[in-house]
Amino acid sequence: MIETRITKMLGIKYPIIQGGMAWVSSANLVAAVSNAGGLGIFGSGSLEPELVRKEIQTIKSLTDKPFGVNVMLMMPTAPGVVDVCIDEKVPVVTTGAGNPAPFVKRFKEAGIKVIPVVSSVALAKRLERSGVDAVIAEGHESGGHVGEITSMVLIPQVVDAIEIPVIAAGGIADGRGIAAAFALGAEAVQMGTRFILAKECHAHQNYKESVLKARDRDTVMTGLKTGHPVRVIRNKLTKEYLDKEFNGASVEELEKMGQGRLKLSAIDGNTSEGSVMAGQVSGMLSKEQSAAEIILDLEADYKKTFDRLQSFKPFNK
Repeated sequence: MIETRITKMLGIKYPIIQGGMAWVSSANLVAAVSNAGGLGIFGSGSLEPELVRKEIQTIKSLTDKPFGVNVMLMMPTAPGVVDVCIDEKVPVVTTGAGNPAPFVKRFKEAGIKVIPVVSSVALAKRLERSGVDAVIAEGHESGGHVGEITSMVLIPQVVDAIEIPVIAAGGIADGRGIAAAFALGAEAVQMGTRFILAKECHAHQNYKESVLKARDRDTVMTGLKTGHPVRVIRNKLTKEYLDKEFNGASVEELEKMGQGRLKLSAIDGNTSEGSVMAGQVSGMLSKEQSAAEIILDLEADYKKTFDRLQSFKPFNK
């Protein structure tokens, strides 16, 4: 497809990174994406460190290609997960929901590439100074925990503000999105929602069906009043949550209401009362495929888009 600083740095064939989704991106999916030439990322979420270790060891048994682990820094288990990643010599660590700066030196000494998710220019600049290898600029079109700025606006501003490579995320599900991200200055893309529909993804079939049935306006942001907004597919839970959120419920009540809801949906299959985290691109997706088929489709669609763009003349011609 294209060689960039990211593909060279991470040793991957395609500039495609699978988002590290808690309770969704387990060992089989991670290995399948890495074996197909992308970078699979395990979502550690709230798992205890030793459970994360077991998943890492399973991934190693399924692939000899580079892979990564996403660490949610807001979780109390995060320091232990960091220790496990260093002990297991994980090639890449992505981070979210917090500042990885306190851990960067240890990661670098262990030879681990550190790539945090950022939702603003200020955070990208601060983390570049801390020594991270790249950043993932994620617009609020994405699923799960989100920021306030759209991808179209955020990505070029982050690219202009820092020297290290930028990976684009949020609102990308096909080759057109990849081409757009490159046009904005990114050197790779991260996709989460598209890989929920990978056959190797162990998410409950009800969860996958919710993504498949979603239309363009079927996602909503909850948690705006808590300071931790999350994009999910509308269901019974979101209706009840939003009613409470905008009718005086306390932050503590809202956070308690959200506890355990992702596992309830992604693992147990209760997509009515669980949290179905997915991006706005859900409305673009219509089938399940293997991880390898997804990546090949992305490559073909990117080439088709690139060829189409070449047919346009410059403004001054």
